[in-house]
Amino acid sequence: MAVSVPGIRQYSRTVTSTGQTEDSAVLAAVRAGNQAAFAALAERYRRQLHVHCYRMLGSFEDAEDLVQETLLRAWRSRATFQGRSLFRTWLYRIATNACLNALQRAPRRILVADVAPRDPGAELPVGERPDLGAPPAELPWLQPYPDQLLDKVAPSDAEPDAVVVARETIELAYLAAIQYLPPRQRAILILRDALGWSAKDTAGLLETSVASVNSALQRARSTMRARLPARRLDWAQATRPTDDEQSVLRRFMDAHDRADVAAFAALLREDARQAMPPHLLWYDGREAMMTLFARYIHPTSPNYPGHLRFVATAANRQPAVAVYLRREGDDRYRLLGLNALEVEEGLVSAITSFGVELLGAFGLPQTLPADR
Repeated sequence: MAVSVPGIRQYSRTVTSTGQTEDSAVLAAVRAGNQAAFAALAERYRRQLHVHCYRMLGSFEDAEDLVQETLLRAWRSRATFQGRSLFRTWLYRIATNACLNALQRAPRRILVADVAPRDPGAELPVGERPDLGAPPAELPWLQPYPDQLLDKVAPSDAEPDAVVVARETIELAYLAAIQYLPPRQRAILILRDALGWSAKDTAGLLETSVASVNSALQRARSTMRARLPARRLDWAQATRPTDDEQSVLRRFMDAHDRADVAAFAALLREDARQAMPPHLLWYDGREAMMTLFARYIHPTSPNYPGHLRFVATAANRQPAVAVYLRREGDDRYRLLGLNALEVEEGLVSAITSFGVELLGAFGLPQTLPADR
């Protein structure tokens, strides 16, 4: 269960809205047990810490709990903060250690391809559905992160030391690959490559040597090169979906709206993939994805579930759509899930389709009127 620091919501607005810095008077008040000063200063870093914990854990929900735990630990040990480092650095130390402890207890987060054979049901005759059964709720799925919350981490006058969340360190492919790193390597990679910390500062946070940090970073980068899709090794710096990606997203939505199999196929790389957590279901290659599309999209298909409606959004700095379904006889579209797209050179290379079970953080309406 998440915990809260006394007063942290009540007092945060005053200081963060005026650009208060970590001056000696505020830090002295924090050490003396001034709840208002602590709450205001700690709240400045809540969103940054949440993204950090999310990168470490691959879970939006677990990151929420770990941030709360971090702030509670910091409040309880406030008298030990000596001011030899920034308050922000001290919070990151607490958060990182809390995540490392959590990772000792929990399995790595997964995507469907980690645990399921490809294309279940792809070879079934039209009119027959694969028997999916109930999704295995106990599996630790990698969760998406809403871009609208990532945008709030960007530096502002009130938080000049915030770090822009670059897409190459938050995309689903990166997060899936990082799950294969041992916890301390994971922490070092994130601190050095995602947050831009020096080897000395990273060593200080983890209470180890600079040589150990550099060695672990080399091993982590080697594992990432082996785990990431080859084309992902040449990332372009970006903080949000590009105009070209947004154009692909619009064409993707239009192909679905018109039930146009050819238009959908024209958007896909030959080696494109689609995964559908929490169901153990994924499709490998353009032909398999076309089969899936044709099986369910056209009103004349025996498998046709109803009309789909898409709402453009973004997740993990990737173009995405919220998917709504209106079944026959229903007067409303009901939230079905979210599709996050990976786009490379104008074509879709991967689609990850998350079910509603993993979308609590997006604040999406559960239904849309049929005439919308």
